[in-house]
Amino acid sequence: MASPRIEPIRTGRSILPKRRQSNATTSSSRSRRSRPANTLTRFYSGQYLDDHTYYDHDHAAGHDDSEEESPEEDEFQSTEKQQSRRKKDGEDEEIEREAEEEPDTIPDLTGGSRNEHDLEANRPPLEKRSTNKSIKDPNLVTWEGPDDPENPKNWTKKQKWIATLVVSSFTFISPVSSSMVAPALSTIATQFNITNAAQEELVLSVFVLAYAIGPLFLGPLSELYGRVRVLQISNAFYFVFNLACGFAQNKGQLMAFRFLSGLGGSAPLAIGGGLLSDCWRAEERGQAISLYSLAPLLGPAVGPIAGGFITENTTWRWAFWATCIACAAIQISGLFFLRETYVPELLKRKKLALIKKTGNKDLHTEYDDPDRKFSKVLRTALSRPFVLIATQPIVQALAVYIAYVYGIMYLVLATFPRLFTSPQYYNESIGISGLNYISLGLGFFLGAQIGARLNDAFYRRLKAKNGGVGRSEFRVPLMFPGSALIPVGLFWYGWTAETHQHWILPNIGACIFAAGNIMVFQCCQTYVVDAYQRFAASAVASTTVLRSLCGFGFPLFAPAMYNALGYGWGNSVLGFIALALGIPAPFLLWIYGERLRQKSKFAAGG
Repeated sequence: MASPRIEPIRTGRSILPKRRQSNATTSSSRSRRSRPANTLTRFYSGQYLDDHTYYDHDHAAGHDDSEEESPEEDEFQSTEKQQSRRKKDGEDEEIEREAEEEPDTIPDLTGGSRNEHDLEANRPPLEKRSTNKSIKDPNLVTWEGPDDPENPKNWTKKQKWIATLVVSSFTFISPVSSSMVAPALSTIATQFNITNAAQEELVLSVFVLAYAIGPLFLGPLSELYGRVRVLQISNAFYFVFNLACGFAQNKGQLMAFRFLSGLGGSAPLAIGGGLLSDCWRAEERGQAISLYSLAPLLGPAVGPIAGGFITENTTWRWAFWATCIACAAIQISGLFFLRETYVPELLKRKKLALIKKTGNKDLHTEYDDPDRKFSKVLRTALSRPFVLIATQPIVQALAVYIAYVYGIMYLVLATFPRLFTSPQYYNESIGISGLNYISLGLGFFLGAQIGARLNDAFYRRLKAKNGGVGRSEFRVPLMFPGSALIPVGLFWYGWTAETHQHWILPNIGACIFAAGNIMVFQCCQTYVVDAYQRFAASAVASTTVLRSLCGFGFPLFAPAMYNALGYGWGNSVLGFIALALGIPAPFLLWIYGERLRQKSKFAAGG
């Protein structure tokens, strides 16, 4: 039988190198033991680098349609047939070949004798076929291309920064309320006859206890109904009960209203991270996250500064009423400037608008599930934070570390008035003692500004070294200096206060502690948002649970700890624990983070 003649797919050299010709017999000896009786013809794929379609042709006589020949790695070794059956729906399997240089003639070794087939010979024409993969679902509602301006990722920088500033304002005002009452604790205790030191601190920390509960359902609800709707309603809830705190007539009412206002005020902490994940790309997200992360830490530092002078010159009730005035202004700005960012909600709105316009009820989005029920979706969304914190080692590790750092921060906040107003130490007035919180605010600000620039710079540099592929672990490097600054600041603050040094020295220690605190907080927060993109709100809510419980519990044991150990050894104990948790954490994330994400069904890249 005459050998089949085929058309060339690509052209190359027309003859074999002479030194190869002399080795034909040697090459044949290295061939596979089982040689087919008939002549084998090597076919080269017609697929080029930028061609992603499928081709088919009828093979020459003597070749079955279900068989295709593919080259071996050594172009001078003998070839063998490879079986490939077509799929039942008629879709051909794509054949991918890559060859730097391919000859116009190839050796055919039949029974050890040399024969060459010319690739310039005629070959049946190629037929181009489309497959099911190339057919677009006409009822699928999605973005109008990758540059659709309605996609929050494609908003202008101005629109993105407006959204970031508004949600950061929501995140700022609530923590202000959490600590603004700190300088007034002694006054409130006297008026409501609170004699127990733990109960006195409970007036402050019960607000933070609500932070542990609210995000568990507010974060997932934002993934059902959108970010903005849940944020606005929750902020209104916070406004009502924070206003009621100013009218409380006993300690029971005050604590109950504080807890309820904290529930509403926890929404920005649970939703803000998801909102930023919606509209900022990973390489741009560092500065936005730094501003957002600064708010819940700067707020507790700023609140007591104003609260001290308000309590000293008017009444502690104005500490609540003043924050309500600021909250109302932020709420109004949100109504005008804050737009929805959650992609499933935006595509759902687009789908409903198209159904109303066209009457086509078959329209759907990629997030729709026709069999789902509201109760099932709600149950899944509300349970997701518990699932994440129970099953995701990344969330567990970061939640524990953030919780400890956050708890220490509220412990320091709660003990500042006791330290600086005590006759045994600095004996300052309530108003002047509030000014010491400037050191914490300054540390948070400096840490946030330095951290924001370095965070994005590290990410871009490491991404470029990784072939343009980003990883959540590229947020880790800044955790190394941050985790070192926290214990250094605690040691400095504790021992300068214990030895009655000038008031500026404990403040310097507090500033160092605050800078490390915000750096660690930023890195952990950004890592979680990057790693759990679609479920960012639930992931942030999961970490918020433990951190808020520590923010609630740490101030309660602070008086007893400092009475027993003093400020020197008391802060040293906290510093040693911070070393034990903080030093291994970035190493473990850097080494094992990607591996853990790949095993997760929730994490990006998993």
